[in-house]
Amino acid sequence: MNPAMTAALVQTDSWIQFDVHGLADQFWNNTVDGLAQGGIYALIALGYTLVYGVLKLINFAHSEVFIVGTFATWLTFWLLGFRPGSDPQLSTIEIIAFLLLAGIAAMAVSGLVAVGLERVAYRPLRNRNAPRLVFLITAIGASFAIQQILKLIFGLNQQPQIRLLQPEPLFRIFGAVVTNRDIILFVAAVLLWFVADYFVNKTRLGRGIRAVAQDPDTATLMGVNKERVIVVTFLVGGLLAGAAALFYMMKIPQGAIYNGGFLLGIKAFTAAVLGGIGNLRGALLGGFVLGLVENYGQSLLGGEWKDIVAFVVLVIVLMFRPTGILGESLGKARV
Repeated sequence: MNPAMTAALVQTDSWIQFDVHGLADQFWNNTVDGLAQGGIYALIALGYTLVYGVLKLINFAHSEVFIVGTFATWLTFWLLGFRPGSDPQLSTIEIIAFLLLAGIAAMAVSGLVAVGLERVAYRPLRNRNAPRLVFLITAIGASFAIQQILKLIFGLNQQPQIRLLQPEPLFRIFGAVVTNRDIILFVAAVLLWFVADYFVNKTRLGRGIRAVAQDPDTATLMGVNKERVIVVTFLVGGLLAGAAALFYMMKIPQGAIYNGGFLLGIKAFTAAVLGGIGNLRGALLGGFVLGLVENYGQSLLGGEWKDIVAFVVLVIVLMFRPTGILGESLGKARV
C-alpha cells in the first residue's frame, strides 16, 4: 500500500467510537429512561404476540393501530380545551382524570380500528383459506392505507405536542433522577401486562384464546367460537396499543404524525421476537430489554446508533436462541 495512503488511514478517525466513560457516567440515567421507554415497546409488542400466537400472523398494521391512538389522545386533549405549548395549572386529581379520559379514548379508538382491520382485511382471507403470504402482504397494504387516511385527515406535519403532566423529580437511584412520569410509564406497563396475563389465563375467553393458539381445529370441535376468539384477540391488542399511545404522547417530545408508528412498530415487533413471539412474558421482557439496550448503545456509540444497536442485539440473541429469550408459543406457554 502507498505510504501516503497508509498515513492518511492512520490519521483518519474511526467511523465508530466507543465511549465507555460516557456509558459508565450515564448508566443509571439510561437504565431509568430505558425502562420507561421499554414499557411503551412492551405494550405494543403484546399486540403483536397475541395475534401471532392465535393466527400465526405478523400484523404489521398494528403499528398504525398504535398511531391512531396517538391522534385520539391528541384530539381528546384538544377537545378538553388544552393547546400546544400551554402549561395548564391543574391539581393532581384533575391531571389523573384528564389522562384517564384521554387513555380511555385512545384505547377505544385503537381497539375499534384493530377489530375493523380484522373484519375488513383478514377475515375475508381466512374465509377463502388464503396462503399466509397473502395475509402478510395484506397487513403491509393495510398499514400504508391507514397511514394515507391519517395523512388526508391531519396533513403531513406532526401535531404540536399537548402535555398535561410535567415531569417532576421524585427521588434518585445512584444519582439518576426518577420522575413521576418514569414511575407512571413503568408501573402502568407492568400492571397492564398483569391484566392481560390474568385475562388470558383465568377467564373463559382467555382459555379460548389459548385453546385456539394451541390447536384451532380441536378447539372448534370442543365448542370454542374461533371467530369470537380472534376478534377478542385483536381487540385486546388494540386496547393495549391505545394505552401505549397515551404513554408515548406523555414521554416523547414530538407530537402525533401519520407515519410515526412505522419505526416504533418495527421496534415493538423486534421486542416481541426478542422475548419470544407468542409469549406474553416474552413481550414484556423483550420491551424492557430493547429499551435498555437502545439507551446503553446511545451512550456507548452515539445517538446515531440508537436504532441500529437494538437490531444487532436481536440478531445476536437469535443466533444462539432462535425462538427468543423465553421462546414458547401462546398455546404452550405457562403464562
